[in-house]
Amino acid sequence: MPTPIQYRGLESELTFQTSRSSGPGGQNVNKVESRVTLRFNVPNSIILAEEEKQRLSEKLDLTTEGDLIIKSQETRSQLKNKEIAIQKFYETLKGGLAKKKVRKVTRPSKAAVKKRLEEKKQHSQKKQNRGKVDF
Repeated sequence: MPTPIQYRGLESELTFQTSRSSGPGGQNVNKVESRVTLRFNVPNSIILAEEEKQRLSEKLDLTTEGDLIIKSQETRSQLKNKEIAIQKFYETLKGGLAKKKVRKVTRPSKAAVKKRLEEKKQHSQKKQNRGKVDF
């Protein structure tokens, strides 16, 4: 698994857009564009390999153009929101590129099978005891 450090060149492919944030901040909210929207076009990426692009397209929720969009409006500072968005981007990329673990097929132990069958018998007996009573 490549580390995010190997993908540091991706920052040149990121585009940022700012807009007015919602939430607390008083009059600051109405006049300062502190929300940061990060866009990354997966299919047009130069740094990612075709296999990685395919995996990201399957795992992540992309737009019809193939853009990955991450928004950050957690702080009142545009710079901090940009840093948070970049951090979220790398975490999303790391999660999207992670390979799924292959499940190793296992069998239940003999004791587990025996216990399950005994519990079924007890349950069945309990149900039968609830039937009609003959005098």
